[in-house]
Amino acid sequence: MTGVLSGCGLGGGSGEVTLKLVAADYGDSAANSSKKYWADLVDAYEARHPDVHVEVSVYSWTEVDRKVRRMVDAGEAPDMAQIGAYADYAAEDRLYRAGDVLSIPVQADFVPQLAQAGEVDGVQYGMPFAASTRLLFYNKTLFGKAGLKPPTTWAELAADAAALEDDGVTYPYALPLGPEEAQAETLQWLLSGGGGYTSTVGGYGLDAAENIETFTWLKDELVGKGLTGPVAPGKLNRAAAFAAFADGRVGMLNGHPSLMKMAQKKGVKFGMVPMPGKDGAARNALGVADWMAAFKQNGHGEQIGDFLDFVYSEKNVLTFSREYDLLPVTTSASSAMSASAGDQDLKPFLDELPLAELYPVGRTSWATVSAALKKRIGTAVQPGESPALVLGELQTRAMTADTSTSG
Repeated sequence: MTGVLSGCGLGGGSGEVTLKLVAADYGDSAANSSKKYWADLVDAYEARHPDVHVEVSVYSWTEVDRKVRRMVDAGEAPDMAQIGAYADYAAEDRLYRAGDVLSIPVQADFVPQLAQAGEVDGVQYGMPFAASTRLLFYNKTLFGKAGLKPPTTWAELAADAAALEDDGVTYPYALPLGPEEAQAETLQWLLSGGGGYTSTVGGYGLDAAENIETFTWLKDELVGKGLTGPVAPGKLNRAAAFAAFADGRVGMLNGHPSLMKMAQKKGVKFGMVPMPGKDGAARNALGVADWMAAFKQNGHGEQIGDFLDFVYSEKNVLTFSREYDLLPVTTSASSAMSASAGDQDLKPFLDELPLAELYPVGRTSWATVSAALKKRIGTAVQPGESPALVLGELQTRAMTADTSTSG
């Protein structure tokens, strides 16, 4: 679904500038589409800046990155794009540095960990726009019926899943490794096993021993024992898994804050705990950030900066975060949310953020590696497949992508 939001009176004064922004849709229905958020924000901005007009095109997450790539390749880059990865455009010298457009107070207000994740070779190009962490959600009603406690280790998670399966739960543990967001579920599990996407020397380490052990355990102890539900993990997308949880058909799954509202709407009683690790609580949680990038092609750096200073005001960051149950990307808004009685349901996710590990978005190859993970990682837990072989193939692809994008 595509929508364009634009200001009125775009005709002709010599001092007028029209900025084009491509944004992702965070809503799950027409009622809460991001089109409404941007329409309200643009109206407020244009009322104060009559010579600057902002046109916003909103696309679903399944197509927004591809749309922007096509626009850029066609020589029609937007002024701003709110997308999932930025480093490849930075490597192509298409982006303004954050410091070239943002005022010093606004740039300094970003949560430090997120600002650092927006850097390529020590220079910030990616401006964090939204953030989330993950917790293990569990259905309290199903757990109570089976006499279970939330798990703190892999072994406990598998035992709980087996008990839920005995009770006829459709998805004892929902494992969404489908192409929508397989890279998130994958990293959450790799972190819980002491691994991750990168090695200690800075390159990719997808086929590290810890990662192979994690996926071998998933294949043997969950998928192979029929504890992940009727849909093969490689074909189960996050949206479908969340919907099934909200319908009361899932015992456990990794979720971000928006799942709370979905479950509450359907009357599902749920609890949230840190992701279990191999031998105890995982040391690191998964953190995810989406990015705003400012393109140089149209030469509107001054106007882009002024508009983004407005976008990143405490009020506007809080409005967006509360509408979509996401974590603020600025320190000021995070502090306000932590102190607000009305935002306490998000506090467990805020508490995870300082220890969260994000995708290696600063690597110019990440967009390519992420796409390969989404397409292939689900097969690692299929019957007859070798997790070591699949992770080895992905590591080879990652190294190839790293070489080609840095060369």
